[in-house]
Amino acid sequence: MEPDSQRSLILWFFLICFLISFLLLGKLFAPFFSIIVLSGVLTGIFYPLYRLLQFDNRVRPPLASFLTCLILFFILFVPIALFIGVLTQEAFGLYELARNAVRNDQIKNLLQNSEVLERANTFLAPFNIEVTGDQLQTIIAELGKVVGLFLYEQARAIASNTLATLINLFLMLLVIFFLLIDGPRLIGYIVDLSPLPKDQEDKLIQKFNDMAGAILIGNGLGGLIQGTLGGLLFWVVGLPSAFVWGVIMGLLAFLPIIGIGVIFIPTAIFLALKGRVGMALFFFVYYLLLSGGTEYLFKPRLVGQRVKMHTLLVFFAIIGGLKVFGILGIVYGPLIATAFLTLADIYRTSYQKQVESDRNRV
Repeated sequence: MEPDSQRSLILWFFLICFLISFLLLGKLFAPFFSIIVLSGVLTGIFYPLYRLLQFDNRVRPPLASFLTCLILFFILFVPIALFIGVLTQEAFGLYELARNAVRNDQIKNLLQNSEVLERANTFLAPFNIEVTGDQLQTIIAELGKVVGLFLYEQARAIASNTLATLINLFLMLLVIFFLLIDGPRLIGYIVDLSPLPKDQEDKLIQKFNDMAGAILIGNGLGGLIQGTLGGLLFWVVGLPSAFVWGVIMGLLAFLPIIGIGVIFIPTAIFLALKGRVGMALFFFVYYLLLSGGTEYLFKPRLVGQRVKMHTLLVFFAIIGGLKVFGILGIVYGPLIATAFLTLADIYRTSYQKQVESDRNRV
């Protein structure tokens, strides 16, 4: 056998063995995929705090990492635990409320006795469109039941298995602890294994850091503000399930294009149907100020222009992520889209001309 052929055979045998070991390792780590991804995202967000706690390397890395994890535990995980307990009860209450509204024809009676619905049908008559109380009752009630049941199932799945939740929390903090200390070395090791040029590797890493920051810092705080202020308004006005609607608005705030308008606009219409036109107008103005202020003033100042992704792509990335991965799809969807767009940009700038040249030669 010729030396070149022998070396090629050895290389292919090694690559096959390496691929098999990589797939087996992936199978081992698959149950902890969500924990590892979230830990990596949180590590990137809280790494500046870790560096600050080192006081110019005067504090040993293990101690600084422990203090960072302790702060993370109290400012993030404790509130989430309390939040899930309340959400479980409130979400099921929303589901029951929507189901009872259908049984008792409350929504139908309200719509049929409303002058607003009559005026709407008068306006739509030239287009041969008629909106009935039965149709609107079905849409509104089903929306309330689906949303309430989804949130209830998500929260119950976490709250019902306390031991598994505590174990996952411990594992996440453990991963964050070691990533804070050894993260740069791990990234350096992966970069050394990668055959890509260093500038392309740096571009991929930077894009992921920017998107993770935009998701958790920009969208997270933006969702917290909109959900809190929106739910607070619902509570002040006396609308039912204010906490659940606040949570829903906090999640919808991640979605561009529609956002919290999915809740505020139907609520304003509902109030108008009940004859509270002034309150309905106030809700609509409140929505414009809250949503517009957060999206066009708060987020750009906080995140800046580091993340440039088309609004429609972000929308479908989050919707698709929610469908495939559940609630964690809010994080996974944009990260997957970021990976694709970054690789596509690298291909366009570095490899497209080479591929076209090779194709022309053939």
